[in-house]
Formats: sequence, C-alpha cells, structure tokens
Amino acid sequence: MSIEFVGLREINGPLIVLDGVRGAGYGELVKIKVGGSERLGKIITIDGERVVVQVFEGTAGISLENTGTVLTGSPMEISLGKSMLGRVFDGVGRPIDGYGEIYPEKKLDIDGLAINPVARDYPHDYIGTGISSIDGLATLIKGQKLPIFSGAGMPHNELAVQIARQANITNGDYCIVFAAMGVKNDVADYFRRSFEETGALSRTVMFLNLASDPITERITTPRCALTTAEFLAFEKGMDVLVIMTDMTAYAEALREVSSAMGEIPGRKGYPGYLYSDLASLYERAGKIKGMPGSVTQIPILTMPNDDITHPVPDLTGYITEGQIVLDRSLHGAGVYPPVSVLMSLSRLMKDGIGEEYTRDDHKALSNQLYASYAKAQEARSLASVVGEEDLSDEDKQYLSFAKLFEKRFIAQQRAESRSMDETLDLGWEILRTLPRNLLDRIDDETLDKYYKE
Repeated sequence: MSIEFVGLREINGPLIVLDGVRGAGYGELVKIKVGGSERLGKIITIDGERVVVQVFEGTAGISLENTGTVLTGSPMEISLGKSMLGRVFDGVGRPIDGYGEIYPEKKLDIDGLAINPVARDYPHDYIGTGISSIDGLATLIKGQKLPIFSGAGMPHNELAVQIARQANITNGDYCIVFAAMGVKNDVADYFRRSFEETGALSRTVMFLNLASDPITERITTPRCALTTAEFLAFEKGMDVLVIMTDMTAYAEALREVSSAMGEIPGRKGYPGYLYSDLASLYERAGKIKGMPGSVTQIPILTMPNDDITHPVPDLTGYITEGQIVLDRSLHGAGVYPPVSVLMSLSRLMKDGIGEEYTRDDHKALSNQLYASYAKAQEARSLASVVGEEDLSDEDKQYLSFAKLFEKRFIAQQRAESRSMDETLDLGWEILRTLPRNLLDRIDDETLDKYYKE
C-alpha cells in the first residue's frame, strides 16, 4: 500500500529528507510529485522516522512546502522481456529510442539476487573477442569478470565497441548488454551509430547515461543492466556479455552522493563502502549449475593520471579475476589496441584453454610469448643505458622479436577479427624469428610439431 507525504524537511544536492515516516523500507521506490510531473527516487538511509531519498532526475525545481512524496512499498524494479534486444534505454531503464514501451514479461528488483556460492558452476568455456592480445594471452572465460584498465584519451571506447561487435560466445544463444555511464553526447552517439551500422544492435540491450543526466541516475545504470543480463541469462538461457563503461564515472557519482549525505570519506574522498559496493556489481557475474545461461562482465574504467593504485582500479583488481591494462606508450606509438601484455592477465585462462577448448599448444605458446617479451623489455632497458650497438646478439634478437610482436601480434585493425587459430598461428610465426634454443617454456614435442625454422 502506498503512503503519500506532503512537504520536505531538507533538500541537499540530489537528496531530499523527510521526517515522520514510519514503516519505510531500505531501497524502497519513491515517487516525487513536482507540479504536473513525477520523478522517481529511492530510500537510501533510514534513521528512526527520518528517511533520505535519492532523486534520480535531480532536485531542481522541487519545493520544501508543497512537494508530494509517495512511498510505493516496493523496491525499484525494471520491466524485462526478450523484446529488449535491439533497444536503447536511459539509466533507469526507460526506452529512449523512440520505439515505445516494451512488453514486460516480468519485473525484477534492480539490486538482483545474490548467487548462492554452492550453486555456482566453475567457468570453463572461452569467449573469443577477435583480438589477439586478449584471446591469446589473457583469454576471457564465460562467466568471468575481466576489467579493462584504461586512461584519459586512450581508445577504450573503440575497444569496447569492437569486443561487443566481434564477441564469439560458443555453445549457446548469446547477446550483449552494454551500459555507458557519464558519457558525453558525442560518445553516446558513437556507441549507438557503431552498433547500428554493424548490425550488432539487434542482439544488444543498450543503457545510456549521459554526462548531463542527473548524477544519481548513474548509480542505477549498472544495476539495471545487470538485472537485465540476469533475466536473459538465467530465465531465457542466453550467454550474456555485459560491458560497462566507465566505472570511474560510477564511483565519482557514488562519492558525490556520499558527500551530500555527510558520510565520513575514505581514500581520496570515496566512501568507505566503495569496495563492497563495487563487489555488489562485479559478483553478479557467473554461471549456475544446471542452468544454460551465463553472465560475463567486462567493466571498463579510466585510471586518473594513469595511476593503477587509485582506489577504483585498486579495489576492482581485488574483486575481479584479472585485468586488461592499456599502455599509453604503445598508444603513443600508434599501436591499437595498446594492450600492455606484461601487466595484463586472466586468472581463469588456464581452465578454458588447451586441447579441449582452444588448441593443445595454447598454454605453452602463451607462456613463451610472455617470457620472450619480458626479456625483450629487459633488453630495451639495458639499451637505454649502454646503447643498442653494445648489446649482445641474443639481446638484439629479443629487440627484433619485440618490435615484430608489437607490430603484428598486438596491433590489428579496428575492424579486424582474428579467429583463435589465426591468433595462435601468428604467435608461432613471430616466435620462429627467435632461435629454438631460446624457447625454454615449450616442450620438445610441441616444438617439433609447431616450430619450423
């Protein structure tokens, strides 16, 4: 049963405060009547009979005296249906593509339901992205959460679109849920146009929260996206890849709301519960035993000043199963995608590669490429001190290998999609530029089969 209150005690940024409220529930949906229009809000704090409501559309134009506030008695829900595929929504799940409302098959709480750890199925099957530096060296596994750490001015938006367009999720019906938070209008247009032109929009559900939209809507956007993903995965049996960009914009919104509430700040002003809040999003990835669907996450975040120890990437790294790191020096050299191979890893990769899933030489090849590239970086450091002409013949061979590795393996065209076999064959082609005696991470049997001088 809904209850209406008239008048507010306080307005503070994106928050309103009510007194004399009894029986309210945390997370309860609230409707705020402003003139002839209605805005949505959510109860985020209850202190006795005082409640704090987070207003999604902002508090501009709201009056203390005659504003009507309706407590609906239910949590915030999103209308869900398979007809959402091919549609574009705002940050709170309302259609913005001009095609009208969707036919809802179900409504679910945007905060979702936690997956019972005992019911989780261990991820195995790999997801092909068509990008060699990811598929070959930091393989994405179905049900995994694998973030991309980027920086201002780097091509993470292009990479997100390319992954969404090229993703090859094997053994099932699949789709993409794409959530953009705090993006500018031109970036939002780029996302929509790219998906429409390539035909990827037909199997994509897109949520767009613009930089000009209210800050509190940004906090809701990933929750709407993940609830949609869970519905499509666990009720419709689809394998869902969720791409969320930019998680730093989400954390900034969380910090602003926390500051308005007067909470004690933690590191760099972020709320002390930032870790648990991010975990409540990231841990919604996974597979459930006995169910065909899965939710895989690729959260993208920009590191302020390229600082990987910043709270957002730092805490994200603790929660997720690896990371893909973009390198500014590679970007400056014109390499796309500028993946920093030595700083990137996928902790679940070992369980989704090999003869059963990709190819029998994948693990050994990956290990050798890592090791050889690491030695090449050491040779580069030494060359910067003594000069390249004074390096040993072996170090010079490693330098030549590194240049070829970056130019041909890491770098690829924005529209280029490589199969797993093409990626592995290319890795062998580059390794053959090194003498066989330097390939100490590969057994003789595998070398006899794949290494041909």
